[in-house]
Amino acid sequence: MREYKDEIGRLLEPLVNLTAARIMDLLEVPPEPQLGDLAFPCFSLAPVLKKSPAAIAEELSRKLSGQRGTFWEKAVSRGPYLNFFLDPVVFARDTLARILKEKTDFGKTNIGQGRTVVIDYSSPNIAKPFGIGHIRSTVIGHALYLLYQALGYRCIGINHLGDWGTQFGKLIVAYKRWGNEAELLADPVNYLFQLYVKFHQLADKEPELEYEARFWFKKLEEGDAEAYDYWNRFRQMSLDNYNQIYDLLGIKFDFFHGESHYNDMLEGVIRLAREKGIARESEGALIVDLEPHGLPPVMLQKKDGATLYITRDLAAAIYRYETFNFARALYVVGAEQKLHFQQLFKVLELLGFEWAQNCFHIPFGLIRFKEGRMSTREGNVIFLEEVLQRAIRMAREIIEEKNPGLADKESAAIAVGLGAVRFGDLSNDRIKDIEFDWDKALDFSGETAAYIQYAHARICSILRKAGGAELTWSDDAAAYLQQEEERALVKILALLPEKVLASAEAYRPSILARYLIDVARGFNRFYHRCPVLGSDAALQQARLLLIDATRQVLVNGLALLGIAAPEEM
Repeated sequence: MREYKDEIGRLLEPLVNLTAARIMDLLEVPPEPQLGDLAFPCFSLAPVLKKSPAAIAEELSRKLSGQRGTFWEKAVSRGPYLNFFLDPVVFARDTLARILKEKTDFGKTNIGQGRTVVIDYSSPNIAKPFGIGHIRSTVIGHALYLLYQALGYRCIGINHLGDWGTQFGKLIVAYKRWGNEAELLADPVNYLFQLYVKFHQLADKEPELEYEARFWFKKLEEGDAEAYDYWNRFRQMSLDNYNQIYDLLGIKFDFFHGESHYNDMLEGVIRLAREKGIARESEGALIVDLEPHGLPPVMLQKKDGATLYITRDLAAAIYRYETFNFARALYVVGAEQKLHFQQLFKVLELLGFEWAQNCFHIPFGLIRFKEGRMSTREGNVIFLEEVLQRAIRMAREIIEEKNPGLADKESAAIAVGLGAVRFGDLSNDRIKDIEFDWDKALDFSGETAAYIQYAHARICSILRKAGGAELTWSDDAAAYLQQEEERALVKILALLPEKVLASAEAYRPSILARYLIDVARGFNRFYHRCPVLGSDAALQQARLLLIDATRQVLVNGLALLGIAAPEEM
């Protein structure tokens, strides 16, 4: 839409005493198609011109009466808005030609070229099963990675593994007391998890367990060979398990830099805080007083010399900037950590790092299943791998019922099942808590990935039935797309680039997800009103081109959410 907005901006610039760039920023898409394609709000002109916005819009409409531009055919006032109607033939020609030419690149730009975005996401805790609680960070973070990559940024995905802390002292104690090598090798992560739960069940009755755990973690921090061997083995076993899940989801990380990666950098952080004069002793501990900035104090080092999570996060942030020179650093972490990141960014600022203003916490709400609340310590956890396998199994059953003759049911079931889980998360505003509903997630007619995937598969079916008709774009084809449903679908397709940009800039993949529902709906309205096959030859060719462009937009949009688009299902 940029070139259309640019023409309107240059047209209005001498009439309203605003720059063309400012006018372009103000242009909106009207809520109803009959109101036009682009609307210029006149509110900001009222104080200067001493007239009502409606009067200004009416006056501009009179000045433009009888005129038309390269892309627009008329301008009409409606209340405080000046509404522009684009030439539908020109618009369809430009939009469809661009989509069919750019193919998988449609929706992408290079506005981020030469800049780097570091994204911290997923971050499960080592030696614990990958619980469903980590699905939100994982899929939101991965979608942001794909979105920023589409905008031309160099993306660095970091899995900040929870691979350090007193829990490893607890695991070492539990394994030394109750461990069984054969059971560990048979199912490493679940077995370690059972030991962790057992430790907490007995710790209330046997307080000495907690002391013993702290002792072993201190040995680990000091580099004790036996403690390190236990830790390294548990870490690798866990990572091997997690990578199976990431492979299933199609997610890769550039670095698995967990908390332990920064251990050698912690002394430097403590030293810098002292040198900058922002740290002071308090009852033997080292703190940064943030109360003058409206935040609680932060402890960087305990009185026994142990560091804390925020100390490692400070080291991580400094390392990431020095290593990657990021333009933005995104932390895709639950909303309950809001205070932690406020403190982290403030301490970075007080340390003198100007780039701290380019660090952003991307919070999200909780995901709940009707099965109930989750607690790792109590052993009440819904495992992500079980959720994914259940989704695939349910998708397989639905496909078996709806299309028993499908050649490759398994590939379709995986695409639909995994798509249901991803989209069930991403289609919701990330800041809200969500309750996952299996029936809704796999509904082929609802606001789901399956609904969008089914629209794509239906288009592929029509194109196959067309008998391999050659789809070569001709500018003449646009003139045949005169029906309301055809024009409406073209308008929706044109919005993909700005939806990708909006999703990235607002850190909300839900914008793109909801848009894809609109595309599928637009196609279905067209499909039920405008027969493709059996139409006049020229009209059929034009409609085939339209649905092929729709197919491409669905493929591109789903790919940016990490979701497959099966050709049959």
